[in-house]
Amino acid sequence: MTEKEKRDRGQLYDANTNPELLEEMSLCKEKCFAYNALPISQAKERERLLRSLLGRMGVEVCIHSPFWCDYGYNIAVGNRLFINHNCVILDAAPVTFGDCVFIGPNCAFYTATHPLDVKRRNEGLEWAYPIHVGSNVWFGGGVTVLPGITIGDGTVVGAGSVVTHNLPDHVLAYGNPCKVVRRIEETESCNRTRSTKPQELDWEVWH
Repeated sequence: MTEKEKRDRGQLYDANTNPELLEEMSLCKEKCFAYNALPISQAKERERLLRSLLGRMGVEVCIHSPFWCDYGYNIAVGNRLFINHNCVILDAAPVTFGDCVFIGPNCAFYTATHPLDVKRRNEGLEWAYPIHVGSNVWFGGGVTVLPGITIGDGTVVGAGSVVTHNLPDHVLAYGNPCKVVRRIEETESCNRTRSTKPQELDWEVWH
């Protein structure tokens, strides 16, 4: 069994010396570098590069530079995805986003994790577990999502949160570790207007 096959089965694998994985990662980093270097005015070229980088990409997708990922082909995004600056996705395992997902600046999605024991960790061994994000999800700035997490539809994750457990549909959650604070009712809206008073804002989720 190859190291890539081990990775894709959720088994311990070597990501640092395997030629196939190193070549794929190198190609991905080159594409990320090229994408990040392109000015906003070159919208068509930026979209072309992004579509060649990601495994699946819907329509009306906006990813602000800089953006970094490990392989690219393990990332699948739906329609109307917005990612603000400085997003990092370590996609050794699949990372999927539904439709209408908003991601604030400085967010990170990590599928990779390492052994606790020093010997195996220093040998470069790791696991990779998938991350799934539903539709209509909003991440405030500086959120970190850890390996193997599923986040339900319509959920809002507050700024600075570290998501260590699955989150259900339609909840407001924040903190380190991230915890569910309350449900979000269907009549509620996360839209902000210029007339909104500062004291009325949910500062935990604002980005």
